[in-house]
Amino acid sequence: MFMGEYHHTIDEKGRIILPAKFRQELGKEFVVTRGLEQCLFVYSLPEWQKIVDKLNRLPFTKKDARNFSRFFLSGATIVELDKQGRINLASSLTSYANLTKECIVIGVGERLEIWNEKTWNEFLNANIDDMSIIAENLFSQELDQE
Repeated sequence: MFMGEYHHTIDEKGRIILPAKFRQELGKEFVVTRGLEQCLFVYSLPEWQKIVDKLNRLPFTKKDARNFSRFFLSGATIVELDKQGRINLASSLTSYANLTKECIVIGVGERLEIWNEKTWNEFLNANIDDMSIIAENLFSQELDQE
């Protein structure tokens, strides 16, 4: 399971060092794609396969399913760690997430997210006051289903 928040920089070639504690769980090769809220999602190959399997079960006749699959899968690339523990991000991904210099890598359970530092801080500030309400709603729904 991935968790934690780590501050890193991205260089002019689009390379970013991933935290050492995440590298073993990710494996030598893994997938980076467009995420939601203008960040990047990073998945190990087994986790990526689970996502693709779910997407493949969506009805292609539904416009939302087609649009989301296009968005999510067209941005996906398989990346490999170099000897320094860096990955090279495609320019289309760095542009999408506005990754310029200061970045935040966070662990979110089955995936990592890579954020522009300013975007991450804005997200936190915009949502911090609502977290107790969100938690109450999510966990009360879960209890109702049991």
